[in-house]
Amino acid sequence: MTLIKSISGIRGTLGGKAGESLSSVDILNISLGYGTLLKRKFPNENLKVAIGRDARISGPLVSNIITSGLISLGIDVIDGGLATTPTVEMAVCETKAHGGIIITASHNPKNWNALKLLNEKGEFLSKADGEEVLKLSEPSNFDFATVDKLGKYYQDNAWLKSHIKKIMELPLVDTKAIKNANFTVVIDCVNSVGGIAFPALLKSLGVKNVIELYCEPNGIFPHNPEPLAEHLTELSSEVVRHKAHLGFATDPDVDRLAIVCEDGDMFGEEYTLVSIADYILKNTPGGTVSNLSSTYALKDVTEKHNCKYYASAVGEVNVVEKMKAIDAVIGGEGNGGVIYPDLHYGRDALVGIALFLTHLAKSGKTCKALKKTYPEYHMSKNKIELPSDLNIDNVMKKIALQYKNYEINMEDGIKIIFDKEWVHLRKSNTEPIIRIYSESNSMVKAEHLADKLKADIKEIIRGEQD
Repeated sequence: MTLIKSISGIRGTLGGKAGESLSSVDILNISLGYGTLLKRKFPNENLKVAIGRDARISGPLVSNIITSGLISLGIDVIDGGLATTPTVEMAVCETKAHGGIIITASHNPKNWNALKLLNEKGEFLSKADGEEVLKLSEPSNFDFATVDKLGKYYQDNAWLKSHIKKIMELPLVDTKAIKNANFTVVIDCVNSVGGIAFPALLKSLGVKNVIELYCEPNGIFPHNPEPLAEHLTELSSEVVRHKAHLGFATDPDVDRLAIVCEDGDMFGEEYTLVSIADYILKNTPGGTVSNLSSTYALKDVTEKHNCKYYASAVGEVNVVEKMKAIDAVIGGEGNGGVIYPDLHYGRDALVGIALFLTHLAKSGKTCKALKKTYPEYHMSKNKIELPSDLNIDNVMKKIALQYKNYEINMEDGIKIIFDKEWVHLRKSNTEPIIRIYSESNSMVKAEHLADKLKADIKEIIRGEQD
């Protein structure tokens, strides 16, 4: 059984004992802590919270617990039911709610669920607010409403329609170009809310030829729900079999977008953002942002358009903070997460589809040919397990000292930059490991960089233990 509490919410596996898994008690307490935070932030206001969920089997149970908890505090609940993460984020603003809760464990297996907590802007809580929720999630902090002041419950089924309408209204989404391209598209929505959202969006964009895989939102994931190449072999085969122009896949809450080319090869999760940024920058020059573990290709494409690239710490909240600080025109993360601020500040696979199809249609190229226009990088993702009693911070400091003659970024772990190659080291907050991300112009070189850092770390550990 697993239970992980963090500043962004709470996640874990269903079943087991309270405090050791995502039990009803833990769900209720974090909901009450969040509601208590809102009551302190917005005193004397008639509070309301927007909630929505992916299609996990446990979703209705978790939703009912959250709803009861918030209502007991005197907070109104607006329930969008089955809804994508970006749809709920936008609904917070649309409904003028004081916050939102997304019930989803993203790409984790079906026995997991989670509460993602949003502020009044439909964005993830700040570190300070997240820490405050954890402190407030104790029964002694709860102040329940009297019977005459209990919150009210409302349902709203119009959120997706509004979300798609706003995407269609974006100046850089060209439905005429998409329709004229007469695309055939295969989609894999892993039997979650993408199965509702993707077909509706594609129909609105004028895509008539859509082959659907796993679009029944029943929460029974047919394969590992993380949209990686090794989990999308059936999608790749179907793209080739149907002679489709491309395929799209997403995770259960629809904030990540993976693309399959016409020959069944992956476009590359890192290149979802790169390609869309290229299209945006051709039309609206400005800064771009991705996190420190994302591909250098975004920097190259940004500089090709004579614009400036910025890196942020890992985590969507950090990317958004940096995007706002530099007024970025596009940003996101290398896992297929696209953040387009002209729509909203959140990763959104739906706007990603609309912008990518417009870009592809206007380019006149095949998906594979479009990919070849971008710098070729390869990324290796590794980790090294460490002794539980080791001072990891000391190890990181010694690595930084060892590579002091190179460009180093220490905003989030240590990123060492060797011209067009880099290595990023980040320690885990939950277990004694260091994650090692490396990138070069070939996978062999990227893995060699990772192996070199592993060897350096092991040498430092040996020195620590002597």
